[in-house]
Amino acid sequence: MRIRLRVPLAVAAAGAGTLAYAGLVERNLFALRRFEVPVLPVGSAPMRVLHLSDLHLTPGQRRKQAWVRALDALEPDLVVNTGDSLSAVDAVGPTLEALGPLLRRPGAFVFGNNDFYAPRPKNPLRYFWPERTKVFGPALPWEDLRDGLLAAGWVDATHTRSVMKAGGRAIAVAGVDDPHLRRDRYDRIAGPADPAADVRIGLAHSPEPRVVGRFAADGYELVLAGHTHGGQVRVPVYGALVTNSGIDRARARWLHRWDDSTWLHVSAGLGTSPYAPVRFACRPEATLLTLVARPTSEVR
Repeated sequence: MRIRLRVPLAVAAAGAGTLAYAGLVERNLFALRRFEVPVLPVGSAPMRVLHLSDLHLTPGQRRKQAWVRALDALEPDLVVNTGDSLSAVDAVGPTLEALGPLLRRPGAFVFGNNDFYAPRPKNPLRYFWPERTKVFGPALPWEDLRDGLLAAGWVDATHTRSVMKAGGRAIAVAGVDDPHLRRDRYDRIAGPADPAADVRIGLAHSPEPRVVGRFAADGYELVLAGHTHGGQVRVPVYGALVTNSGIDRARARWLHRWDDSTWLHVSAGLGTSPYAPVRFACRPEATLLTLVARPTSEVR
């Protein structure tokens, strides 16, 4: 009888320990990822792009706010935020404070589903299978966040095409509204990316293949997205259990080839829903992408 009891007790203890680690430790172990992306013209000096996504900030998350502010020490040439910055109606001020010194640098952004609607209480296990009918939480003041970012000089890339100056380069930037909510209207920005720019970057919150594929077809060498949280709960060796999007599990986070001409970087993001505050084998993160010259064999 004792042996028979030990096994379930050991399993229960291991499960409780894993849950405690995921909820109390790993979700606060912020990490900086670094990748090189060969997308600049031959002979170009490198430039640094800081990719932020899925902060899911609430006012009390001071450790996260301080960590984000400290990223300015990386001296990025360009900062990109691919959405889901908010998790509460009173989070706009703390979000702008967290970005703080980064707002003095060139930046561009799009919004995600949790910028428009607050998370709502639900069974955390619902994350692992799709809801047939979406039920939204309270509306969030995303317009106030947009106004604060615009006042700092950042570019709202939502359904717009623009050419930014950053790091002494001309950067063609285009973006769409959140594909997860099917707010994307790619036709508004469709057409060949600016051939005169030094590099062409597409932005979307969710890395839906229908959107990434169109950016690639139009000549954008790099597409930046978030939303997936990298799976949020990953199984060692196996990887993400789900992506909460149309992207395959293998590309739920980090840098991958989309095709011969386009790279896709999916940030695992810095936050979680307040109602599913766990991460396992998938630390919260920001990414410093160093854009470097393409090999001569890949010259267009």
